[in-house]
Amino acid sequence: MHGSIHVVKVLIFGIFLLLVESVVGKHFTDLWAVYIKGGEEMAKAVAARHGFIYVGQIMPDYYHFQHRKVAKRSTFASTHYHQPLAEDSDVLWVEQQVAKSRQKRNVAFNDPKWPLMWYLNRGSGLDMNVLKAWDMGYTGKGVVVTILDDGIEKDHPDLSRNYDPNASYDVNGHDPDPQPRYDYSNENRHGTRCAGEVAAHADNNVCGLGVAYNARIGGVRMLDGDVTDSVEAQSLGLNFDHIHIYSASWGPDDDGRTVDGPATLARKAFYDGITRGRKGLGSIYVWASGNGGRDSDNCNCDGYTNSIYTISISSATENGHIPWYSEACSSTLATTYSSGSGGEKQIVTTDLRKSCTETHTGTSGSAPLAAGIIALALEANPMLTWRDMQHIVVETAKADNLNAPDWAFNGVGKKVSHSFGFGLMDAAAMVSLARNWTTVPAQHICEIRCSDHNSRIIPTNGKIFVPLTTDGCEHTVNHVKYLEHVQARITLSSYRRGEIRIFLSSPSNTRSTLLAKRTRDVSKEGFNNWAFMTTHNWGEPAKGQWTLEIENGASIARPVKLRDWVLVLYGTDSPPRKSPTSARSPHYDYGVHYNVNEPPRPVDRTKTTFTYDDPMYNTDEDEDYYQKTPAPLTTRPPTTTTTKSTTPFYQAYQGNRKQSVDSPHYPTHNRKNSDYNRERYYPTYAPYINQAHWYDTQQHHHSHPEHTCIYETLAKKSNVSVLQTVRKRRPQLTPAELKEWTLVMMGTSPHLTKRNGSTQSGSNNATSDGSFTCAGVTSNGICIECKPGYFKMGEHCVAHCPQHYFGSVQGSKSMLHSQGECKLCHDSCLNCKGSKPTDCFQCASGFERKGDVCEKKMIWDLLDPDVMKHLAWAIILCIAAILLFSVVFGILQARERGRLCWKNKPNYVPDWGKGHYDGVTPNLAMHDRDMEAEFSLPAKTHTLFSQAIGYKHQRCSNRPGQFV
Repeated sequence: MHGSIHVVKVLIFGIFLLLVESVVGKHFTDLWAVYIKGGEEMAKAVAARHGFIYVGQIMPDYYHFQHRKVAKRSTFASTHYHQPLAEDSDVLWVEQQVAKSRQKRNVAFNDPKWPLMWYLNRGSGLDMNVLKAWDMGYTGKGVVVTILDDGIEKDHPDLSRNYDPNASYDVNGHDPDPQPRYDYSNENRHGTRCAGEVAAHADNNVCGLGVAYNARIGGVRMLDGDVTDSVEAQSLGLNFDHIHIYSASWGPDDDGRTVDGPATLARKAFYDGITRGRKGLGSIYVWASGNGGRDSDNCNCDGYTNSIYTISISSATENGHIPWYSEACSSTLATTYSSGSGGEKQIVTTDLRKSCTETHTGTSGSAPLAAGIIALALEANPMLTWRDMQHIVVETAKADNLNAPDWAFNGVGKKVSHSFGFGLMDAAAMVSLARNWTTVPAQHICEIRCSDHNSRIIPTNGKIFVPLTTDGCEHTVNHVKYLEHVQARITLSSYRRGEIRIFLSSPSNTRSTLLAKRTRDVSKEGFNNWAFMTTHNWGEPAKGQWTLEIENGASIARPVKLRDWVLVLYGTDSPPRKSPTSARSPHYDYGVHYNVNEPPRPVDRTKTTFTYDDPMYNTDEDEDYYQKTPAPLTTRPPTTTTTKSTTPFYQAYQGNRKQSVDSPHYPTHNRKNSDYNRERYYPTYAPYINQAHWYDTQQHHHSHPEHTCIYETLAKKSNVSVLQTVRKRRPQLTPAELKEWTLVMMGTSPHLTKRNGSTQSGSNNATSDGSFTCAGVTSNGICIECKPGYFKMGEHCVAHCPQHYFGSVQGSKSMLHSQGECKLCHDSCLNCKGSKPTDCFQCASGFERKGDVCEKKMIWDLLDPDVMKHLAWAIILCIAAILLFSVVFGILQARERGRLCWKNKPNYVPDWGKGHYDGVTPNLAMHDRDMEAEFSLPAKTHTLFSQAIGYKHQRCSNRPGQFV
């Protein structure tokens, strides 16, 4: 009895302690921080004097003590041991350490589709870095985006909170309500889907969320009716002082044969928007590049994406490939993710009738994502102009993990592609750069008309080169020194327009494809002053020789005539940015402070590696920019014995490729590595850094050409370490010297995901490229265990599991350190994360998403398609049986009625010579006469009967058994 009472008391006391702990909240540890002057020996003596263990130094004069008799976690302070230590005369300050709660700031939302939004939360350097921008505190608040489309469902539960009526209008219906028109096919769902990508509300247990989920969203209903020039102009200019960003995912037909663009009023609306919109800062127009890839369309034939006023956005698939629908052209500025081929994930967004979808596709899904990312940057700096935003997109876009065959470096080291522009948009990098951005100089426009006014003939299966030399309108108010957009306005005639290919080469040898071959374009109209635009010369010098190349295809018999072309250069006469304000890194180290609770810190101009005020570049104002602009990173700089070149850099490269005899060799592959490291932290001015250090590093490396480690510091521009520089201020520090370092890279030639599977067992489980996927454990030639990073799939090893399977990794190990196994998804799943019905990413054929599971599609929500299939077969078989019976019955009836020739029997002629009648032999001769009389026909009908018998005999003579 007493024991039970004791147990109850202990339980009550324990509950009391738990309550106290929950109220107090602090957890005192067995560690103390102590401030003692006199050095480490004094600290050890004090610790020993009071029974503490000396742990180590926290910082100079501050030390860690530990007491073994104190619990590692306690809700009460240990005053018994604390007090004597605090009263010691050598102790200046002491504090028992408290364990603090710190949580990783992982983004988590309760929106049910959030786990499926792979393009926002995939990580590993493969996404658009939106989570980083959110962590920095930018969610689009205060930014207004409108969707130019077929209307938006303003009362959708995921859009209603952010809906902005002042950014909305129904141009088709001439009223302020942009609500889409409903029909049985849900044809007008496009605008609602695009709006959800931008500004679907977060944390509301509905669908997913938008990239800028706190932005204001509006819609213009203008595609659900006749689209005229006035309809487009009214939409493009709607309330341009209130709306910041216009997103459009439409354009002329993507059929591979249309050449069309904005007409008079729409062109004026564009110009008014960029000159007067946003109170003079300029409206921002985001445009989808087009979905005509299957028909070999080219987005330079689309006057909307081809405009300098729009930010043209292309698509990349989940795996970083070019989508089948993508159009390649030189006017594309950047890329975001969208759908791909079968099995690749698509875009999650809001849908018509207050629903949600996981199947939004095409460049229509890419442009709204770009608009949302731009909204984040605009929140970081509302004073950005329309050209500032384009510069920021170009500076921060990244080409990593995007696979295109035409990636190339332009004249200032920017990587660019006709399919992806300058690369995948990076939200965090854009926000970081926007916060400290300085407005770019005013735009200048320089036009140069080709002096040869005579028509140039391009013969069949031939080409011509038309050079044009310019100084960029130097010594005029239109002087362009640093390029942005470049246009070639071309007039030519052609018997078959689709056979024409056009290229433009800049003075820096950057070759842009202005027009690719379009096999479906059979028009005879040619081009009439059509402005082909390229962004590939961004940042390059304008001065020099430009070359237009026109090629005529071989499938036509008539030549092409070039009647006129005008080169239009857009850019500035002074550097767009006078010093770097941020740094892009493929590992998300942007060189900025990410604490959103503190205001952005200004850039310390004394710590940059390059400015135009640098003494190294103290030249006259008229000094050519080419002295500061290097060749592409893929080109080795010229060597010289002097410390500074007075020859334009691009001319030195093109005009004199021979090396000086006294100049040392500089290993190109090592130089590329050092270029990459400097570009990683100073991307915008990496080319300048390369050239600035070329001459400086010659004397340091000529004796050891294999040692090409060129390092940069934030302290000063010389080969002095940061620690040595700081030592000049604090002499008590001991300098450290870097003698040598080696970079060791381990990996595989192709990426793991590119080696999708092994060959048959007879090939020793080697992939097609010769790499082995089996870990060496085999039985009768069959792989039993795969290498780490691969999944076991039957008798083979694959890099990733196919459709209807999911990868299961044993235990909690990383996939890179263990083998996995491909297991079957639920029957309702096409792609999944597990075997349960609720683990589906995409539904299999014949299933549709309902709630968290994929359910079988029903006919009229009632009939099972499988049952209907069997019923249909039963009906078909019954009908076939009825038809067969009818045919057989008809044939038998015709045979009985003698309508078939094989039914007739031969005439019977008795043979009297074979029979007797009561033993009397008949008189055959007389009998023959009687029979002849009996069987003879009237004379009148004898002829007709003979003809009829002859006709029947002729008709059935080929059939056996007719007559005897």
